[in-house]
Amino acid sequence: MPVKNFVHTTESLQDLLQSVKKGKTQLPDFQRAWVWSDEQICSILASISLSYPVGVVMMLQTGNVMVRFQERLIEGVTLKDFIKPERLILDGQQRITSLFQALLLKQPAKTKDTRGKEIERWYYIDIEKALNPSFDRESAVISLPKDKIIRNFRKEVVADYSTPEKEYQNSLFPVAQIFNYSDWMTNYNEFWDYDRDKIKLFNQFNQKVIKPFEQYQVPVISLRQETPREAVCQVFEKVNTGGVSLTVFELLTATFAVDKFQLREDWETRKQRLQQLPVLSGIASTDFLQAVTLLATRDRRNKQIFGGYEIHKAPAISCTRKDILKLTLTEYKDWADKVTEGFEKAAKLLHTQKIFTAIDLPYQPQLTVLAAIFAVLEENSDLMRAKLVRWYWCGVFGEIYSGAIESQMAKDLPQVLQWIQADDDSEPDTITDANFSPNRLLGLKTRRSAAYKGLSALLLRDKGCDFLTGYEIDTLMSFGDAIDIHHIFPRKWCEENGIEAKLFDSIINKAPLSSRTNKIIGSKAPSIYLSKLQEKAKITEQRMDDILQSHAINPGTLRSDNFQYFFSLRQEALLNRIETAMGKTILRSESMELA
Repeated sequence: MPVKNFVHTTESLQDLLQSVKKGKTQLPDFQRAWVWSDEQICSILASISLSYPVGVVMMLQTGNVMVRFQERLIEGVTLKDFIKPERLILDGQQRITSLFQALLLKQPAKTKDTRGKEIERWYYIDIEKALNPSFDRESAVISLPKDKIIRNFRKEVVADYSTPEKEYQNSLFPVAQIFNYSDWMTNYNEFWDYDRDKIKLFNQFNQKVIKPFEQYQVPVISLRQETPREAVCQVFEKVNTGGVSLTVFELLTATFAVDKFQLREDWETRKQRLQQLPVLSGIASTDFLQAVTLLATRDRRNKQIFGGYEIHKAPAISCTRKDILKLTLTEYKDWADKVTEGFEKAAKLLHTQKIFTAIDLPYQPQLTVLAAIFAVLEENSDLMRAKLVRWYWCGVFGEIYSGAIESQMAKDLPQVLQWIQADDDSEPDTITDANFSPNRLLGLKTRRSAAYKGLSALLLRDKGCDFLTGYEIDTLMSFGDAIDIHHIFPRKWCEENGIEAKLFDSIINKAPLSSRTNKIIGSKAPSIYLSKLQEKAKITEQRMDDILQSHAINPGTLRSDNFQYFFSLRQEALLNRIETAMGKTILRSESMELA
């Protein structure tokens, strides 16, 4: 029979919160500070008072040799001596923390208002409202500031509940007394001189509101000690419906913390360093861990092969979530510095290809592989860079990284390294498999496409200049000029002249230009706006022709306003540039759709 990794039980709310107070139930280090708002706390208190379900809590039994986490106490819990927890909360942190602080802490709960501002609140239940069916139960749950005095926007006192006597007078029951209400009840009855109606009112409140808290059963899923690490991560993601998502990074953070290594602090330092380079501004912790894992699994594979294992039995190079979770602290330390440098070297190479920012990046995973490759390579020759550039553009225009990303990354790392280090003709599959269809240009209309971004970068790399200033586009970008991709034959002109949108909206009819240039172009025919640009820039017709040719545009087709001929020549010119970048011939045998 298959091993059952979890048990499903129920536990009284009071027992659960007491185990939190005693430190028997704690949090793993990946669980961050709780974030529930004041409104959410009022809502959950109302739900429990009505015996409504508030969701399942998931725990992990401690003592798992495969899943070792640094633990910490829930916010508000203080213990004189360290205690090893019996279980850790994986899902339900916000609910349990909120209930603990409201019901057992004996201090105002720390929460946030609707604007996200941190506040402290006491929680009360209006006895009369709670028993009146005309009122919604949530309206009976009252949130009071730390001093228990409500003020208006002019700081004038509107209501004062700062003493027990004022609580009794206004029939406001403090939820912090829910599990120990007898003293408050006695004082309440004494305050009202044992008025029979008041005694009857509180007895009803006890039955209708307090008892549901005392009898409330929380559904609990407990993951057994034998549950493997990757299962903990996967189950958490399936069950968790709120709060901070558990990623492999969070899980490794808690795992490494057992050995007194602060992964989150280490990554923050590296991220600040890497994100100084604009093309790396979008790099995430998972990207970094994938690069490290690719190299660590490559090491494991090489060691076993060199140790006599048959190649087909050696562990595979991989960067899946499961393999990231198997990463050891030693492996991380062995590769983290080299991977950091690898990302910086990758950014430098991409800069030569006119890929400057994270928005310009066609595929983040290909950058991750490039960083891992640079982490291994020690040489920095022209031949090496040329090979990497060719591999990169084949990946972009072949759109190799559009699917099965992790397996592609695992394949590219050893194949590219073999191609470079062995100095042979064994091209990586990314190069041999890459193919670009001529008609694909028609489908490139927005920046969402990797090939669109790639072709835009190629135009910059090949010294594309602004129509008005004559400066190279990347120079203008470096000095903060607003650059965007604009129509060469304006949209309005095309519509008025019966040109199909699928043609004039494709990248064949677009070029990177400054906003100033685009304003002059407006909706004018090319023959008209070229004259205006020449006049404003005070340049010759030949200089304007040179600028147009830098964008693979035939000047004569614009001066004659011949969209069909322009489209045909530019489609071919762009395909030639893609061929050069990929180092491969693009087959023209298929029907190329022209205007």
